[in-house]
Amino acid sequence: ADVFMRENYRGHRLPTAVGAVLPVSVALVVALRQLIDPPSGLSILATTWQILVFDGPVVVGLAVAFGILGLIDDVAGVGQSGGFRGHLRALTQGRMTTGLMKMIGGPIFALAVLAGGSIEVNPTDRVGLIRDAVLIALAANLANLLDRAPGRVNKVIQLAGIALALATRNSGLGAIAVVLGAGAALMIPDLREQAMLGDTGSNVLGAVLGFGIIESCTPGQRWIVAGALLLANAASELVSFTNVIDRVAPLRWFDRLGAPHR
Repeated sequence: ADVFMRENYRGHRLPTAVGAVLPVSVALVVALRQLIDPPSGLSILATTWQILVFDGPVVVGLAVAFGILGLIDDVAGVGQSGGFRGHLRALTQGRMTTGLMKMIGGPIFALAVLAGGSIEVNPTDRVGLIRDAVLIALAANLANLLDRAPGRVNKVIQLAGIALALATRNSGLGAIAVVLGAGAALMIPDLREQAMLGDTGSNVLGAVLGFGIIESCTPGQRWIVAGALLLANAASELVSFTNVIDRVAPLRWFDRLGAPHR
């Protein structure tokens, strides 16, 4: 539809917000889990299927909440000033930007979803709960900041997800893997500039990966990750990630890998 058509970095018009299929995909899988039991004898599948009982609703909640925030920005945020300072400056002038809505709404939605309960999140630990909600929101915002070139944020999130799984050996990342798998399915049209994930998709990928970190890391490690994410978000106010990537040959090669128009 015309409302989703946008010009990309080279003036090519294509639809944005195709990342809306991510929350739909994970919701479909979790819903099927409630209706279908895995075949007997497939222990690995049975384990993953069981994990969806616990984490599936939380991941669905995060995907839907952050997807909505991203969709609002994709549809209504055209031409608005970016960055924390830009959004705060607009607020002092009496304007609420969609970016500021994401800044405020992200932690609130994350806190609400996490407080709903998960086997890895203790709702009685209020400081820890706030830390985890902020971690998820920061991860989502950092993903948005990386979404400045075809396939970039998708590549980074996929690599980060693989690294998280290998480093932690956590078998409880089944629901997160569903979202990342759906994101991987959008990689080719993203790289070929047939469609854009938009903030709708990058927001979801970042938030869900943030939840994967929470599920896989100790409280102390979560503090470290939250601090690193905060620094990375703050750094975006001072430097351009795209300029940094373009200046470092290995990063530039990976960033343009599979993108025929770049």
